[in-house]
Amino acid sequence: MTSDDIQQRLQDALELDDLLIKLDGSHASITAVSEIFADMSRVKKQQTVYAPLKDLIASGELHAVSIKTYTPTEWQREKKLAMLS
Repeated sequence: MTSDDIQQRLQDALELDDLLIKLDGSHASITAVSEIFADMSRVKKQQTVYAPLKDLIASGELHAVSIKTYTPTEWQREKKLAMLS
Protein backbone atom coordinates (compact mmCIF):
# COMPACT_ATOMS: atom_id res chain seq x y z
CA MET A 1 0.00 0.00 0.00
CA THR A 2 1.28 3.44 -0.97
CA SER A 3 -0.01 6.96 -0.50
CA ASP A 4 -1.00 6.80 -4.19
CA ASP A 5 -3.23 3.78 -3.41
CA ILE A 6 -4.95 5.69 -0.64
CA GLN A 7 -5.27 8.80 -2.80
CA GLN A 8 -6.84 6.82 -5.64
CA ARG A 9 -9.40 5.19 -3.33
CA LEU A 10 -10.42 8.51 -1.82
CA GLN A 11 -10.53 10.37 -5.14
CA ASP A 12 -12.66 7.61 -6.68
CA ALA A 13 -15.13 7.59 -3.78
CA LEU A 14 -15.36 11.27 -2.87
CA GLU A 15 -15.58 14.58 -4.70
CA LEU A 16 -12.45 16.21 -3.30
CA ASP A 17 -10.98 19.58 -4.25
CA ASP A 18 -7.68 18.86 -2.56
CA LEU A 19 -6.15 15.83 -0.87
CA LEU A 20 -2.90 15.54 1.06
CA ILE A 21 -1.62 12.21 2.36
CA LYS A 22 1.41 11.51 4.51
CA LEU A 23 2.16 7.84 4.95
CA ASP A 24 4.58 6.50 7.56
CA GLY A 25 4.51 2.72 7.42
CA SER A 26 0.94 1.74 8.29
CA HIS A 27 0.07 5.18 9.70
CA ALA A 28 -1.62 7.73 7.44
CA SER A 29 -2.34 11.42 7.95
CA ILE A 30 -5.03 12.61 5.57
CA THR A 31 -6.17 16.15 4.84
CA ALA A 32 -9.28 16.24 2.65
CA VAL A 33 -10.87 19.37 1.20
CA SER A 34 -14.37 19.40 -0.26
CA GLU A 35 -17.64 21.25 -0.11
CA ILE A 36 -19.27 17.91 0.85
CA PHE A 37 -18.02 18.46 4.42
CA ALA A 38 -19.91 21.77 4.82
CA ASP A 39 -22.99 20.49 6.67
CA MET A 40 -21.54 17.34 8.24
CA SER A 41 -20.81 16.70 11.90
CA ARG A 42 -17.23 15.93 12.87
CA VAL A 43 -18.11 12.24 13.24
CA LYS A 44 -19.82 12.09 9.83
CA LYS A 45 -16.76 13.73 8.20
CA GLN A 46 -14.50 11.06 9.74
CA GLN A 47 -16.84 8.26 8.66
CA THR A 48 -17.01 9.64 5.12
CA VAL A 49 -13.22 9.57 4.74
CA TYR A 50 -12.80 6.22 6.53
CA ALA A 51 -15.39 4.39 4.41
CA PRO A 52 -13.26 3.92 1.24
CA LEU A 53 -10.37 2.71 3.43
CA LYS A 54 -12.34 0.20 5.54
CA ASP A 55 -10.84 -2.92 3.98
CA LEU A 56 -7.28 -1.60 4.38
CA ILE A 57 -7.97 -0.85 8.04
CA ALA A 58 -9.70 -4.22 8.63
CA SER A 59 -6.79 -6.12 7.09
CA GLY A 60 -4.27 -4.25 9.25
CA GLU A 61 -2.53 -2.92 6.15
CA LEU A 62 -3.49 0.53 7.40
CA HIS A 63 -3.20 0.65 11.17
CA ALA A 64 -3.80 4.28 12.17
CA VAL A 65 -5.46 7.11 10.29
CA SER A 66 -5.48 10.76 11.27
CA ILE A 67 -8.02 12.81 9.34
CA LYS A 68 -8.49 16.54 8.95
CA THR A 69 -11.35 17.80 6.80
CA TYR A 70 -12.02 21.27 5.47
CA THR A 71 -14.39 23.04 3.12
CA PRO A 72 -12.54 25.02 0.41
CA THR A 73 -13.18 28.26 2.37
CA GLU A 74 -11.86 26.75 5.61
CA TRP A 75 -8.84 25.37 3.75
CA GLN A 76 -7.95 28.79 2.32
CA ARG A 77 -8.16 30.30 5.81
CA GLU A 78 -6.07 27.44 7.27
CA LYS A 79 -3.34 27.93 4.65
CA LYS A 80 -3.22 31.68 5.32
CA LEU A 81 -2.93 31.11 9.06
CA ALA A 82 -0.12 28.59 8.48
CA MET A 83 1.78 31.15 6.41
CA LEU A 84 1.51 33.73 9.22
CA SER A 85 2.92 31.45 11.88
